[in-house]
Amino acid sequence: MTDSPDAQAPRNASPDGGVRAVDRALALLCAFRDEDGPLGLAEISRRVGLNMTTALRLLQTLEGQGFIQRLPAGGYLLGPALLLLGERFRRSLRLENHVLPALERLRSESAESAVFFVRDGDRRRCLYRLDAPQLVRAYAPIGEVLPLGHGAHGRALIALDTPGTPLPIVTRAERHPDLAAIAAPVLDAGGRVAGSIGISVPLYRFTPEMEALCRALTMREAVQVTRELGGDPVRLQARA
Repeated sequence: MTDSPDAQAPRNASPDGGVRAVDRALALLCAFRDEDGPLGLAEISRRVGLNMTTALRLLQTLEGQGFIQRLPAGGYLLGPALLLLGERFRRSLRLENHVLPALERLRSESAESAVFFVRDGDRRRCLYRLDAPQLVRAYAPIGEVLPLGHGAHGRALIALDTPGTPLPIVTRAERHPDLAAIAAPVLDAGGRVAGSIGISVPLYRFTPEMEALCRALTMREAVQVTRELGGDPVRLQARA
């Protein structure tokens, strides 16, 4: 008699199919906060919910690989290997690898045109665009330059400069008398606005139901791309 593939899970597997030791090690790294100085073993153990023996063993392993530093006077800090990985992430980052799949999801789920703008001085430039699969659709050529602060994308690119501005930005007949648009900023790892992502819709199709759908889709993708670029999605979610 043979066991079925899932008859017995590996002892070191986490409930979601991952490796428990890796999950715990990553949790230890994530336990450090911006405002922290050196953390003691007891505090790290408390934050992660591990006993001190297990936490110490994991910290020693991470220290050996440079992901954790132990100070001579006691206490632990994040190690320089994390900085090296961060620099590798930054150098290998390609905006299109994250933006284009997001635009495809927006177009697929809304059946409308999906657009990504970037700031270009005091203007905004269309960097990526996927047109709606419909005969009547919003259109703007890639590379088109438009005013900053005008239209949904023009407003989204500077929305975080004004406290309390709600997201996403919604405009009707602002850039063109027959168009509505919804946009939200995308943030990078440095906290800067990397661009704005959103949906353009012919005004006659911009019903309350379509607006609600596009609002939800736009914020979802702005948060997701921000997360993939290493940015802080909480800054966006706080404005939604």
